[in-house]
Amino acid sequence: MSSVLYDAQGPRAKRRNVVFTAVFVVVVLALLWWVYATLDEKGQLEWAKWQMFFTSDEPWSTYIWPGLQNTLKAAALSMVIALPLGAVLGIARLSDHAWVRIPVAIVVEFFRSIPVLVLMIFGLALFAEYTDVSSDDRPLYAVVTGLVLYNASVLAEIVRAGILALPKGQAEGAMAIGLRKGQSMRLILLPQAVTTMLPAIVSQLVVILKDTALGGAVLTFPELLASANTMSGYYGANVIASFTVVAVIYIALNFSLTTFASWLERRLRRAKKSTGAVLKADDAGIPGGAATGAGGGGN
Repeated sequence: MSSVLYDAQGPRAKRRNVVFTAVFVVVVLALLWWVYATLDEKGQLEWAKWQMFFTSDEPWSTYIWPGLQNTLKAAALSMVIALPLGAVLGIARLSDHAWVRIPVAIVVEFFRSIPVLVLMIFGLALFAEYTDVSSDDRPLYAVVTGLVLYNASVLAEIVRAGILALPKGQAEGAMAIGLRKGQSMRLILLPQAVTTMLPAIVSQLVVILKDTALGGAVLTFPELLASANTMSGYYGANVIASFTVVAVIYIALNFSLTTFASWLERRLRRAKKSTGAVLKADDAGIPGGAATGAGGGGN
């Protein structure tokens, strides 16, 4: 029995897939066992190397928590600035005016093509040469600058693609009831596009959170990963344990972010399905709304 999307598997194909699955599981288990055996042979699984994270507050209060605070600070500042800036740039790229659309397109393509690390290094040199920002604050400013310039450009393309993905009838219907382009964008297109864009936006926010580690690797910004490196050097041979703890923290942060985004997306979809309200011309701020539309006859 076949499906619309694919043909149903026959007995031979089913047996072949079972064999492939079994081989894949065996290979993965063998790889995991090799990793475990190697770490155990090197003594990296000894309790002495891990107990400081469970029996002492020093690694958390001295290294992990300050580094996590700096990571969250840089990521939060970058998100707060990049999200609205990306939305403005994305909408500007859809402008009917060439004098707006073309310069914005050049800016977006320029910063989207440059590696974020180069933007951070450029930001550090810029703040050192032309501002009075202290040397202690320059790494944070440079990290935020690089993340904002790069990710705002990427978010602009996400916003533009999300709006263009909507059916043309949405914009045409808005024009039919007399909405101006700004009104149709604000009241009709953007609210619908947000739900479609949300997964891509969240993925980019996760990238922002992880890319803060570039500042620690190059700009001496004391974020979480750089703090873990310092901590592993202070405690001797606890490299694997230190970076494992940091990896778990990153996983927890990103999982929390994506979980919240999934919940928000479901809530927005339910809200769109549950509402039956009809937008009136007066609600949209159209003057003379009673005489606008197919059913509004003034004479």
